[in-house]
Amino acid sequence: MVWPGVIFMIVFNFIPLYGIIIAFKDYSVLDTIANAEWVGLQYFREFFSDSMFWTVIKNTLGISFLKLLFGFPAAILLAILINEIVNVRLKKIVQTVSYLPHFLSWVILGGMFISWLSETGLINNLLLDSNLIKEPIRFLTDPSKYWAIAVISDIWKEVGWNTILYIAAMTGINPALYEAAKIDGASKWKQIIHVTIPSIRHIIALTFVLSVGGLLGSNLDQTLVLQNPINYQTSEVINSFVYKMGIQQGDFSYATAIGLFVSVISLILVVGSHLLTKKISDTSVF
Repeated sequence: MVWPGVIFMIVFNFIPLYGIIIAFKDYSVLDTIANAEWVGLQYFREFFSDSMFWTVIKNTLGISFLKLLFGFPAAILLAILINEIVNVRLKKIVQTVSYLPHFLSWVILGGMFISWLSETGLINNLLLDSNLIKEPIRFLTDPSKYWAIAVISDIWKEVGWNTILYIAAMTGINPALYEAAKIDGASKWKQIIHVTIPSIRHIIALTFVLSVGGLLGSNLDQTLVLQNPINYQTSEVINSFVYKMGIQQGDFSYATAIGLFVSVISLILVVGSHLLTKKISDTSVF
């Protein structure tokens, strides 16, 4: 039963690694990878000296850090709240509703957000009707608001799905621990602090390490849907930059060099966050 997965990994994850060498070659579609001329670190130097380098790095780290800062604890909090629902039917309904946005593509959600956030959209109409604003807010055409839109929309889409691991871990907590806490006079809040959270700390550490490793991997689909020429300076991230360089402009060597740079930094972040969590909480992921 394992072999199909192993074969899939070999064909689509390991064999394509050979193509990484084009980051060090002057490759074009008119030539083969083996025959392309070696250029060393030329494309890495070009990326570091590119006028967009600091822009895409700042946007990528800024948006990803905010998603981690607010989205990571939001998933834990929502999982705890769902776990505390006594009514089984209500719990299933809440879980289903929170999961649903994850299964909608960014093409659909992007269209919804563009419609809601337009000057004549739902959000502006509600704010105007409530007398909270006197004129429509330019959400999508104001570059300073893009980060907030990207973070809020991503959390809304993924927070329910991200609770699955936590809820699964909570179902394995021994009920006797809660009974002992109640006998000791622990309130519901103290039960969560001293029983629930410590019991799922391994899952929290795992998801934290994976989330930190993805700091440079901003959501490409979200960016392409919500980006426009006006908010370009605050919405352009590494993934969208690589997409435009490689797919749209056909500069495959340059795009591969950027992708390899991101992969190396992501590996360093994963190892570093693992060592940090192990030192702080004595919890080892691998």
